[in-house]
Amino acid sequence: QRYTYHMIRRHYFLSGLAILLALSSASYAQSQTKRIILKDGSYQLASKWQLTGDRVRFFSVERNDWEEIPESLVDWNATNQYEKDRAAGRDTPEAVALDKEMEAARQEEEAKSPQVAPGLRLPPEGGVYALDTYLSQPELLPLDQTGGEVNRHTTHNVLHGVINPIGGAKHTIELPGPSAKVQVHAASPVLYINVDASAETTEDEKTKGLELPWDRFRIVRAEIKGDKRIVGAIKTAVYGKSSQEQEVIPATAEQFGEGWIKLTVKAPLQPGEYAIAELLGKQGMNSYVWDFGVHPEAPANLAVIKPEQPQGKTPASESPAVEKRFLPAIIH
Repeated sequence: QRYTYHMIRRHYFLSGLAILLALSSASYAQSQTKRIILKDGSYQLASKWQLTGDRVRFFSVERNDWEEIPESLVDWNATNQYEKDRAAGRDTPEAVALDKEMEAARQEEEAKSPQVAPGLRLPPEGGVYALDTYLSQPELLPLDQTGGEVNRHTTHNVLHGVINPIGGAKHTIELPGPSAKVQVHAASPVLYINVDASAETTEDEKTKGLELPWDRFRIVRAEIKGDKRIVGAIKTAVYGKSSQEQEVIPATAEQFGEGWIKLTVKAPLQPGEYAIAELLGKQGMNSYVWDFGVHPEAPANLAVIKPEQPQGKTPASESPAVEKRFLPAIIH
């Protein structure tokens, strides 16, 4: 069944509601509390106080008991000004600081879950998604990783990794099946990628202190041959040097939000099969790719993230968000 982003956002809404209720309770308690501000900048929380000679006797809100301090320690101007501001409904320094903290938290959440269309945000946990349009409505399609097999065109295949082929040979990187599970309807889909680079860095790269470049992702076209899709080829010259070939689709890459990469095709895609691939320089292409097809007449996808419904409007049917599973990118 199709599901919407509403269920994903509900968790964050309930968490936020609990925080707001706690803050409301704290705000009410604060409204019943006064402050005796001292000359050193500190203060005592009190519900009431009285002057007794050179002492100030007050009822401590924190310790729920009567206490005394020397009157000479009290900054009465600051104490009276605080009471005037509180009575006038002006924000206290703590309220201002809390507002700043909440705004910073909101901005951080929005950076991790940036908006890609009205009411439609990328999930904060990351992943790989295609922004599609189906029946005139935007929706995000989660893309799973598919492991490509390197066909040596001999008696056996290997799953992935760096190949040491025989001189003069040509091998192909093949995906199982003639079409991807996810079919995009829009001719110009926008692709969003947020994967953990540390999990994809090889041990050799970690030893050398190297990091994978953020713009290492490309869109490649897959060639359909029988019940396989070919996304790349490995050629080896007679003198032993190997090279990889892929049909890379022209696209622009930009950093988006916090940790996201946005790929935008420069021209509409022709109907067919495609994949998002990692190009790793001298190591070639990672044979684990995120595959998808482009077919305007394809049926609806089963797993999608739809725009959040306006408050008060709930879809007639709503199923829980399906856990997105991504295979680890294994590179040798």
